[in-house]
Amino acid sequence: MSEADSPLEPFKRATTATMRALAEDDELEVSFGPGAPSARGNRIRVPLPSMGSSDDEINAVRGVGDQFALTLRHHDDRLHAQFAPQGGPAQEMFQWIEEARVAAIGSQRMEGVAKNLDAHLESQCQQAAFDTITAETEAPLSVAVGLLVRQELTGRELPPSAENVVRFWRDHVETHAGEHIRELKTTIGDQAAFAAMCRAIIADLGLAADLDQPPEGDTNQDDIETMDESQDAESDFSPEDVVMDDESMGDENVDGDATMVEMDADMDMDEAGAEMDPDEAPAPMPDEAGRIDKDFNYAAFTEQFDETIRAKELCDAEEMGRLRQLLDQQLVSLQHTTSKLANRLQRKLMAKQNRTWEFDLEEGVLDAARLTQVVVDPVNPLAFKQEKEMQFRDTVVTLLIDSSGSMRGRSITIAAMCADILGRTLERCSVKVEILGFTTRAWRGGQSREKWINEGKPSNPGRLNDLRHIVYKSADDTWARTKRNLGLMMREELLKENIDGEALIWAHNRIVTRTEDRKILMVISDGLPVDNSTLLVNPSNYLEQHLKYAIEMIEKHSPVQLVAIGIGHDVTHHYKRAVTITDAEQLGGAMTDQLADLFDIQN
Repeated sequence: MSEADSPLEPFKRATTATMRALAEDDELEVSFGPGAPSARGNRIRVPLPSMGSSDDEINAVRGVGDQFALTLRHHDDRLHAQFAPQGGPAQEMFQWIEEARVAAIGSQRMEGVAKNLDAHLESQCQQAAFDTITAETEAPLSVAVGLLVRQELTGRELPPSAENVVRFWRDHVETHAGEHIRELKTTIGDQAAFAAMCRAIIADLGLAADLDQPPEGDTNQDDIETMDESQDAESDFSPEDVVMDDESMGDENVDGDATMVEMDADMDMDEAGAEMDPDEAPAPMPDEAGRIDKDFNYAAFTEQFDETIRAKELCDAEEMGRLRQLLDQQLVSLQHTTSKLANRLQRKLMAKQNRTWEFDLEEGVLDAARLTQVVVDPVNPLAFKQEKEMQFRDTVVTLLIDSSGSMRGRSITIAAMCADILGRTLERCSVKVEILGFTTRAWRGGQSREKWINEGKPSNPGRLNDLRHIVYKSADDTWARTKRNLGLMMREELLKENIDGEALIWAHNRIVTRTEDRKILMVISDGLPVDNSTLLVNPSNYLEQHLKYAIEMIEKHSPVQLVAIGIGHDVTHHYKRAVTITDAEQLGGAMTDQLADLFDIQN
């Protein structure tokens, strides 16, 4: 049966026509295929339902296309970039509310579109495991606010999995931001006015410190910086999973203004929101073994509850096997890419270590380039050369993978595939590989935060969460023994907060003390260090400043070569050597080039 005769062809034609109509773009290019949906300019790829799919599954696929098309028509990336907070939980909340606006415009006008969007939302929530949430500490506030705004703007009941998120936060959000949420209806067609009201909601919910001041004056679109295409290419849920409690929220004073409360009885609010001075104290130098210590300007309230743990200890063997099988399914479509990458990289590495020539010898093979000299001066004995084998420098590579909530969904899947492909490839090239991950043990600060509260909430406590550093594969383990461990990355409940600076120093200190001549540390991350518990009671750039310190120390004072791979986010503003990946198909060329450059023996 030809492709034109496929029963899915009518579905493709109808979906494409609908999307073009919603987007008001007859030139819109729509393709269908496996993998996560994506959008680049006027090119959109949506999933293709399998034969025998249920009505809900088909409607969910239609909803993907409808959401993309509505976004193209009603969302301005440049306006969004102008008003959006720069990172942190405030940025996540802003994104969720804007997506609710776009969905509401379509839902209000077309009942069929509304049903498709509801089906798509339910599918996304199930993929993010929101239907399994059983406690407030697992429910992300940023997601809940966006869903509550969506319910208010559309007037429709939320799907079951979405309702399971908002039920923990409905009363709290209504108390602190209900009035502004209801006012959003009056600005739904004006993105700039809507964005300004969205920022007021963020401030109502105690995140005013994360709001940078938007540019003043004319909002002419030609004067607004264009947003990176990669940032609007994702339709997957990738919430930062920010969770807060009443102690960290804003109460209203008698004038109705939102204020932060109970950070510390004696702490001045200007002091609490002040930015760190990076020159406050001199940076510590590496010790004799090359290990780096934390910055003098950075500290943890307690390290009592931190842990470094092997992946196999976090999951039983049966579950690990199932997760590994899930990862293998994702890798099926990349089998050709994997083999191609391995062969290309191996050829480059082997070419560097095979043979070279030693010149100006008294005996050996006559150097043809010296024939003129031989004729002019026959007694000159230094006209020979000798081929010799060149010693290839012993090498170890560490892959450090962000295993946080912001990586949920497509990003962590790509990261796991990165680790799998590189791990197998480098082992084939006789290069030792270590694979590490970093996250936290709990949302909301865990036991560290409880200890801080019990001790009277001292001001500026520093890092306020329980670290979890994961060893998926140590450098001395074989790939065959440890490849199953990578499946753990597919476990949603593992992904919590990310404290990048300490993780980077931890990974560096593991590799720098090894005996290999060449040491390479490759970081795979979305580039956004966020821990809500820490940022609420410290300067708002506390974690980012420490990440910058860790990067600078490694790049300037360590023999370890550092490279970063951004998953869907540009990390080049932090790392000198970096590359951004938005899809798994990019892995082959980008990673081969990066690794080949790093393996160049001519330092």
